[in-house]
Order: sequence, then C-alpha cells, then structure tokens
Amino acid sequence: MVEMYVSGVSTRKVSEIVEELCGKSVSKSFVSSLTKELDQVVHEWQYCSLQGKKYPYIMVDVMYIKVRENHRVISKSCHIAVGISEEGTREIIGFLIQDGESDRTWSHFFEYLKQRNLKNVKMVISDAHKGLIAAIKKNFTDVSWQRCQVHFLRNIFSSIPKKNSTSFREQVKAIFRLTNIEDARKAKDLILDAYGDNIKYLKACDALDEGFDDAFQYAVNGISHPRLRSTNLLERLNEEVRRREKVIRIFPNVDSATRLIGAILIDKHEKWISSPRAYLKM
Repeated sequence: MVEMYVSGVSTRKVSEIVEELCGKSVSKSFVSSLTKELDQVVHEWQYCSLQGKKYPYIMVDVMYIKVRENHRVISKSCHIAVGISEEGTREIIGFLIQDGESDRTWSHFFEYLKQRNLKNVKMVISDAHKGLIAAIKKNFTDVSWQRCQVHFLRNIFSSIPKKNSTSFREQVKAIFRLTNIEDARKAKDLILDAYGDNIKYLKACDALDEGFDDAFQYAVNGISHPRLRSTNLLERLNEEVRRREKVIRIFPNVDSATRLIGAILIDKHEKWISSPRAYLKM
C-alpha cells in the first residue's frame, strides 16, 4: 500500500485496489496512517550527514506546491539540490519545503546543506533568480556560478520579435552548442556587431553580452562538462515529482508534502547511485 502511494496512487484508490484484490475493506484514513511510517525514514535521509563525501558540482532549483494551512490553500516552495560527486555520480543531497524563493530561504537551504557537512563545492548551477544569486555569493566563497543556459536563452529571446527573427535565434543557439569559451566569445561578438545597433535586438544583445561569462563557467572551471551547462537534470527530476504530486493536488499540511516528496526523492536517489554508469566522466 505504501509503494502504491509513493508511486502516485491516491489513498482513496489504494483502498479501492486493496479491496478489489484482497477482498478486504481498507479505509482511506487507514492508508493515510500507514504512510506516516515513512516520516522517520524520510527525516533520517533528509538530515543524514554528508561527511566524507565531496560534491564539486551542485545543481539547485525550486518547485512550487499547494498546501492547506489554517483553512487556506497557499503556495509553498520546495528547494532541491543535486550533487555530482568526485566519481561522477549524481545524487540528491537535500530538500526543504519553505515559504517562497528569496535570499533568506535560499540562504537557509544552503546553511542546511553545510550543517550536514557539504564541503569542497567548486561550482553551483542554477537559474538567475536574484535571491538565489545573492544567497550563492553569500554562502559560497571561491565558488563559480554557472547560469543555466536553457533559462538564459529564454531570457534572451523574450525581448525579440516573434516574426522574422529566425536568423538571430539560430545564431544565438549556435553559440551555446560550442564548448570552447573563446570560440563562443568570438561568435557572440559577431552577433553583437551584426545586431547591436538594431533597436529590435538591443535588449537581447545587451542580455547576451552581460550574461555570457556566467553561462560559460562550466567551460573554464577545470575540465569542460557539457552536462553542467544547464539544470536539465534537475528539471527532469522536478517533472517526476510533479507527475506524482498532481495526484494529491493540495497537500493537507507540510508534513504530508515532506513525506511524499521525500519518499519520491529517496526512490530516485537510490536508482541513481545503483546505476553502473557514471553521470560524468571525471
């Protein structure tokens, strides 16, 4: 019954399935009480020590969920961190449900990771949320920030015309297919020379020029790893969580959200670390 719940089956449907398969009536409240046995498992994993492990690269992102609180349905933020180990394995190293996405909540999340002995971080990969960037600068010294190239492209293209801009779009996309920063810089300068004086592309060119170096930190931070240029790995993980969270729609409280999301993340984490193939060739 617990496995069905974690796989994304609602407590009501779990009771219906058990009754159909086993011929015994099981109430929805009984299934809910049974799933609470996951709380201890999730809590121990969520706060386990990272001592002795090194994660030179970490990816962070946030997803929003709906939670019922004091008879109101409110939005809560779920901060998630994925670490890439020295051996090149990917691991989920932490998550917290908080109130929104700000400098304060991100700083609290990073403090939570450091209190569990997260050390030797060389680069943080994320989108360009202002509160997140400020928290990275505050909590990680001598650490590079890699701006997610997928989010960066969306930001660049958001200010250009939808019509008759195919050539500009293709030229900009071509920059981010390059893994050598000097080649990418030359391609970027050619675009600025060609479009920089065109009022239709002025904002896009300014954004490209201003954010270019942050979007290519993966190419100058030791060995170039193209998989580190975006948060796609974490985006796919969020989609997996979202697929199962949609069954619930509105969590009755924060504890139930922590229980389900934590169980899903543990399941994914164990699949990742048991894979014979490394995520990155270090």
